[in-house]
Amino acid sequence: MNWLRRWNARSLASQFFIAGGLISIAAMFVVGLFVSHLIEETVIHNSGAATALYVDSVIAPLLPDMQTESLLDEASALALDETLGQGALGKRLVSFKLWRSDGTILYSNEKELVGKTFAVSDKLQRAFAGSLVARYEIASDPESDKERALGKPLMEIYNPVLQPWSGQAVAVLEFYETAEGLGDSLAHARLRSWGAVAALTATFFLVLSVLVFRGSRTIEAQRKDLKERVTELSALLAENRGLQRRLQRASQRAAALNETYLRSIGADLHDGPAQHIAYASLRLDSDVLINASTQPEVREKELAWIRSSLAEAMTEIRNICRGLVLPHIEKSSITEIVTRVVEAHQHKTETPVETVIDEDGPELPPAVKICIYRFVQEALNNAYRHGGGVQQAVRAVSHKGHVRVEVSDHGDGFDPTEVRPTSLGLVGLRERVDSLGGSFDIKTGEGGTTVTMIFEPMEVGE
Repeated sequence: MNWLRRWNARSLASQFFIAGGLISIAAMFVVGLFVSHLIEETVIHNSGAATALYVDSVIAPLLPDMQTESLLDEASALALDETLGQGALGKRLVSFKLWRSDGTILYSNEKELVGKTFAVSDKLQRAFAGSLVARYEIASDPESDKERALGKPLMEIYNPVLQPWSGQAVAVLEFYETAEGLGDSLAHARLRSWGAVAALTATFFLVLSVLVFRGSRTIEAQRKDLKERVTELSALLAENRGLQRRLQRASQRAAALNETYLRSIGADLHDGPAQHIAYASLRLDSDVLINASTQPEVREKELAWIRSSLAEAMTEIRNICRGLVLPHIEKSSITEIVTRVVEAHQHKTETPVETVIDEDGPELPPAVKICIYRFVQEALNNAYRHGGGVQQAVRAVSHKGHVRVEVSDHGDGFDPTEVRPTSLGLVGLRERVDSLGGSFDIKTGEGGTTVTMIFEPMEVGE
């Protein structure tokens, strides 16, 4: 079934062109044969009818009453010999026979056939039925040895002899004529008929082919467009599934990081403010304050220690809260956000930060602004804490929805493989960026560390 697979692999237009071409050729041969045969029969019949009319007008007056005469008398035979042997009729006719209904030859220019009886042929039967029979062929009848010996096709005509008052055929005239030029006429008629049929078939097929090829091109273009759409949708679906899995993993890691954040905050509260408050609480229960005999100077000194511990506790609580609560940045630009983080970092660490900002893009979603704030804040803290704050720099670009933020330093760098999955800094930044569809990259070595965050236009709009 390889041919069937190859056939189905072809385009509809190609299938139509091959199948339609074969069917059109077959139809052209069938119609051509039918038309040429019909034209040939018509030409032969008309030519025979014209000759028969001429012969009948010359011969009929010489014949006796065939209804009463069973044999042709000598006078009639002699008159026929003279008429058929001279003039234009003698030049055209090769042979001449007069038939009786039983198959007896009443007269012939071949005298040896007169009086002989032959089997009645189909052509003779049709002539006695009143029909003119004309054939253009090589003679094949038993009584036609002389004509057959010529070896070329002749016009054979059977013309019924009718009674004037009854119209009944009483005898049949059979004669062969040379019919010079008839063969050329038939060949020309066949050629013209075949040419007309071929031209009509070719025109019909070509018009249909043009329509089919136009339709096929439209179908192929639509099929190609549909295939491209399906490919695009498949790619988008695969990308959507990847983003969905990515978001799911980010959500799971974010949940784990939140738990880590909570434990970190709990540890900070326990190790910092809680210790100071516990110390103050213990001092409140000390004998120095409870004993009424304690000197005022000692009591005041003890109260000062309690106030100092509570003040330190409050300061640490405020610092923890300040790190948890963001300023109102929903309506701020990237320039304002980055500038605010850099100024706070410089004030806290007393280290310089080179800042380059290029902003001409559209308004960004609040989630992206928060991500930028946390990214710059955490990256600068790491640059100060692990890189010593050497040549710190922040570069932020926002152009037509494309956002790129880069924080770098020239410290000693670190080994990225040593960063634990539970680390809150870099891991938290990566998860935050991934959850918004951005990309996060770290390059570190002896020449320093560069942390980069990128959001593409489509990803920002999502």
